[in-house]
Amino acid sequence: MTNTTFTPDSIASFAEAYPEKPNKLRHDLCDHPLLQLPALVELATQLRSDHVEYNQGDLPIGINPKDVPKPTLDVEETIRSIEESGSWMALKFIENIPEYQKLLVDTLSAIEPAVRGKTGEMIKLEGFIFVSSPGAVTPFHFDPEHNILLQIRGNKVLTMFPAEDENIVPPQDHESFAYGEHHRNLEWRDDISALGSPMALTAGEALFVPVKMPHWVQNGPDVSISLSVTWRSEWSVAESDARALNALLRQVGISPAAPGRWPANNAGKSIAFRALRKAGITKVARSMMS
Repeated sequence: MTNTTFTPDSIASFAEAYPEKPNKLRHDLCDHPLLQLPALVELATQLRSDHVEYNQGDLPIGINPKDVPKPTLDVEETIRSIEESGSWMALKFIENIPEYQKLLVDTLSAIEPAVRGKTGEMIKLEGFIFVSSPGAVTPFHFDPEHNILLQIRGNKVLTMFPAEDENIVPPQDHESFAYGEHHRNLEWRDDISALGSPMALTAGEALFVPVKMPHWVQNGPDVSISLSVTWRSEWSVAESDARALNALLRQVGISPAAPGRWPANNAGKSIAFRALRKAGITKVARSMMS
């Protein structure tokens, strides 16, 4: 099996779009043996139980995590019956399994020069595999990582929303997420629907999703397998730390300005939050907020 490759045209377009614009790429992973259903059944048994998340697929676009119904099948049964089970499953942190860690590194190696040139070293490389029943919905959410989603089997539509629009995601939601007090799922309002940009993915295509770009996902009429390869950068970590500092400032009655999107480095607030965290002050503040 050769290493994962994106086409040269894909790498060039990614380099131009990164890190703030969604961008499609082409990949050659559809037939990779580690990404077929039998291998994923085995992978699910190797991962820690808290690194396997599975839910009903007939969820609304917006849902409170506490309201998500509990699955009725176990992990293996869910994957084996994915065509009929009406479910979606996330196999998380696959880099903890050596052969998948190699797959993750190989996949990202082709774009590493383009990433390093803009946001610096790729740090905290993580991989996730999503297995979804026909028609399954992944609710409205955002993620703190730079992310490329590779469609391996089936098709789906990601509807994405402007990352900088605070009318879609209020600053307080960003702040509580960065502070560890907010789930990735976001409140959905029908009035923002027209602001979304749907992007269809078929097998062999991939999509770069910028940091904290809100989106929801609708699976197509067939079983879907997708591989998500993610990384952090010093810029994305600084943005998150600045948001966390803003959460503390808001607790003492200050209405802080939101951190800037790239290329703003948000260094001042980031350094201040890290100093407070090192001094243990953030733990005290967290206990007061809970």
